[in-house]
Order: sequence, then C-alpha cells, then structure tokens
Amino acid sequence: METPGSFPSQQWTRRSLLKTLAYGTVGTALYAGEVERHWIDVVHQDVFLSGLPADFHGMTVAQLSDIHLNEYTEPFLLREAVDEINRLRPDMVLLTGDYVSAEVLPKKMTMHAAGECASLLSQLKCPQRYAILGNHDCIAGEEEITDSLRQNGIPVLRNAYVPIERGRGRIWLAGLEDPLCGNPDPDRAIPASIRNQSGEPVILMCHAPDFVDELIAHPAGQAVSFMLSGHTHGGQVRIPMVGAFHLPPYGRKYIEGWFPFGNLQLYVNRGIGSVGVPFRFNCRPEITLFTLRPERANPGMIKS
Repeated sequence: METPGSFPSQQWTRRSLLKTLAYGTVGTALYAGEVERHWIDVVHQDVFLSGLPADFHGMTVAQLSDIHLNEYTEPFLLREAVDEINRLRPDMVLLTGDYVSAEVLPKKMTMHAAGECASLLSQLKCPQRYAILGNHDCIAGEEEITDSLRQNGIPVLRNAYVPIERGRGRIWLAGLEDPLCGNPDPDRAIPASIRNQSGEPVILMCHAPDFVDELIAHPAGQAVSFMLSGHTHGGQVRIPMVGAFHLPPYGRKYIEGWFPFGNLQLYVNRGIGSVGVPFRFNCRPEITLFTLRPERANPGMIKS
C-alpha cells in the first residue's frame, strides 16, 4: 500500500523532468539560432607549400564561404565578416561560393540578395580578391550572380586561372565550376602550361570538396598544391556522439578541416551561412586566415 503523497511526489518528478527537457530544448534552440549562428570563429592556419617562391613566404589568404544571404544569413552578419577580414588585413581574399540560396525565395528576391551580397563584399579592402560559384549560385542564376560579383570588382574564376605575382615570384590561382550543378573542367582551369612549373605552385578553389577524389585521378589535379572548398557548412548542426544532422551531395566525405593527398592539401571551410534551418550547433561559422609557408623538412599542415 502506497503511503499518502507518494503518487503526487512521483507525478511531480515526471512533471519536473518534462519541464527540464522542454526548457533544455528551447534553450538549445535559442543558443543555436541566436548565439552560435552569429558567433564567427576566425581560424588561423599555416599552409606549407612545396616550391613556394621566397616572395610569397608569409603571404596571408583569407577564405570566406557559403554566405547564403537572406535565407537565414542577415546582412549584419556578412558585414561583421567583412569587417573581421578587413581587420585581419590579408594579402588576398578567396570567396568559395554559395552567395545566395536557390529555390527558397522568389527569383526576383534571390537576385536582389545576390546584388546586396556582392555590394557588401565590395567593401573588402583587400585589392586581390577572387570568387568561384557554388551549387546554389548555379541553380539560382550563375550568369546574374557572376555579373553582380564582377560589377562589384570581384573577378569570378569559372574553369579559369590567373597568375598571382609578388616581387619576382609567381603562383597560380585556379577556379573550377561547381561539381554538383556546373561543368567543372580541370583541363581549362589548370592547363598543361601551368602544371608542375618549378617554383610556381597552383592553388585551386573548388566549392564541393568531395570532387577531390576525381581531381587527384586527373593530370591537372596532380599539379595542385592546395585546394580550398566549402559547401558542407561543417555539418552545420552536429549532435555530440552522432555527428552531422545533414550533409549535401559532394560534401559527405570531407566535411571540415584538413585532408592531405600527397602533394595536394585540401581544406574545407565551415562557411558563415545556414541552410534548411536557422541553426548552427557545435559548428560555428568560420573565416579562415591562411599563412603561406615554404615546405618544411617534414611537410604537412599545422593549426596555429
């Protein structure tokens, strides 16, 4: 026979547990949506490149990726990212795609967001800045988004390359079209004329990181020293002991950070935007500042 009050006490315990769970869920959602989603992580990385010309030793390169303006990324967050990069004073800024989100807003609003994004990016003070497109850009309107960026002083590399000169040295910067929704052509982006040139390493921008598997099987890919990607958002919402809630095609194998492939080093940036849900959890938005270094006796990458 239960003593008086035993059942109400048990019921109260259950109620307390449910309340605690509810408050915890609400608190986590508020944190993920309002705190972590806006809490930019500036990551400093050293990159050791074989054959890097002496004039490029110590050159800094900032990477900004996956903005997705006006799906959930507010203009103030992009302005904050631009201001942060300007404070870093990099020698070059590389933008690795997905300036807007496709098929979320009406086409007219998406193109307005593209123009606003390009205008905000034009406030980057670094004179050397280059961009590629992502899968969302290709679906939303690759020609319009390319035009918006170029009209705001940002060259777009679509299966193209440019020489980067510094003092007496030269390296090559190449950009591929998006592997998921575009037509990436390594032979055009990295032609034979710039491959394996002594003292002239190739840096490649490619939005979707999993394309690296196809790239390293191609002669052009074998000439790449450093590849910068985005696309995955680092998983965006990562449940402890479970992992990423969702990963996109061509972004399910190499999710964030460093991946070595012999001479080629891949870095996957988490981006600053959010898609699908207005949350980031255990996966802060990222700006990366790379410092180029000559190859060491035991080449590799270290995190500063």
